[in-house]
Amino acid sequence: MGNYGDWLVMLIAGALIIFWLYRSFYRWLHEPPGMNSKLLLNEAEDVQDDDVNVQFLEKSGYEVTHGKYRMPITINLDGTMLQSRLFIDLIAEKDGKHYIVKTARERMPIDWTGSGVRDRLLVYALLMPECEGVLFVDHKELTIRKITFRFGT
Repeated sequence: MGNYGDWLVMLIAGALIIFWLYRSFYRWLHEPPGMNSKLLLNEAEDVQDDDVNVQFLEKSGYEVTHGKYRMPITINLDGTMLQSRLFIDLIAEKDGKHYIVKTARERMPIDWTGSGVRDRLLVYALLMPECEGVLFVDHKELTIRKITFRFGT
């Protein structure tokens, strides 16, 4: 009995290890590429403490952790390579939750409808899904709007 019991324990332990390795590989395989925000934000600029938006966020209880970041994008359009960039203004944190910050610009007003917000800000939520949402800061109107996206019902 002792001989068979040892083999049974070893078989169960081996099966658990194989299952754990399979699940880890499966998660790694299906993770979107380039979604590691720590690697992404290593190239972010330092936070400028004299920036009006940084001061406004800090007065509102947020801690600005990263400055501006430019993400280069290469687009293949029917065999023609196009270059573009995506700009993140700031990254802020409050209560252990991280937010991507976009600031209001006079030349690029936002349409505060469902489709307008989706068209302008959804890309940032998809870029860094580990963030809680997007903060839209307008220091002239003294508003911070928190936008979160939920998919499905």
